Amino acid sequence: MLRSTERFSSRVENYSKYRPGYPAAVLELLRAQCALAPGSSVADMGSGTGILTALLLESGAEVLAIEPNHEMRAAAEKLLGGHSRFRSVAGTAEATTLPAGSAELVVAGQAFHWFDVHAARAEFMRVLKPGGWVALIANERPPELTAFLADYEALLRRHAAEYDQIRSLRVDETRIREFFGGRCEPTTFPNRQIFDFERLEGLLLSSSYAPEPGHPEHEPLLAGLSQVFERHQRAGQVVFPYQTLVYWGRLEQR
Repeated sequence: MLRSTERFSSRVENYSKYRPGYPAAVLELLRAQCALAPGSSVADMGSGTGILTALLLESGAEVLAIEPNHEMRAAAEKLLGGHSRFRSVAGTAEATTLPAGSAELVVAGQAFHWFDVHAARAEFMRVLKPGGWVALIANERPPELTAFLADYEALLRRHAAEYDQIRSLRVDETRIREFFGGRCEPTTFPNRQIFDFERLEGLLLSSSYAPEPGHPEHEPLLAGLSQVFERHQRAGQVVFPYQTLVYWGRLEQR
């Protein structure tokens, strides 16, 4: 497998265009439970192309976007570089380069599963101000799959060898509880995207486990995707449902 910091270098355009955003209710939760407010200093770990960063900027926060991948960081800088409260930082969740006590809130959107739990936890605690908060946010498929999603996942299992391995990492509650130092339950919000075939294909190809052009499974994957789309589309569109999970709290001392 490619290193996690390199996996999306060739997928940036699709990632920027087709990955889901986060519902506004996420901001409301962070305001109510994690003291997010205008002027708050927020470190967005594994900020990628700036999807969560852009939402945080809407709250009036000062956002430090920490991203190790050059191509993804450049995409975020192109999108958000003119914003006075945005700062792009070449760093990792385990080694941010930020000064100690520089953030009131640390977040990670669709990125925690790539982190080294122990090293990231130590770095988050170093970077946070006393009493600071952490929120881990992810868009995941609902536990009860629609007929479309069941067919979509079956397609991935046939043609994307890394799919199950990566999916098993994404929301591992044992790792998340270990990270927080205790029991932590998610707050869940509904979310969804509506796709024509071009956008659905772009979403699939933004995934790090999707075989790229030249791989023997690439063309069979896309042919199968077309069949799945035709089987489930209504008026040329399919609905891709998600649940947005937010694990939030303070990091307990051990």
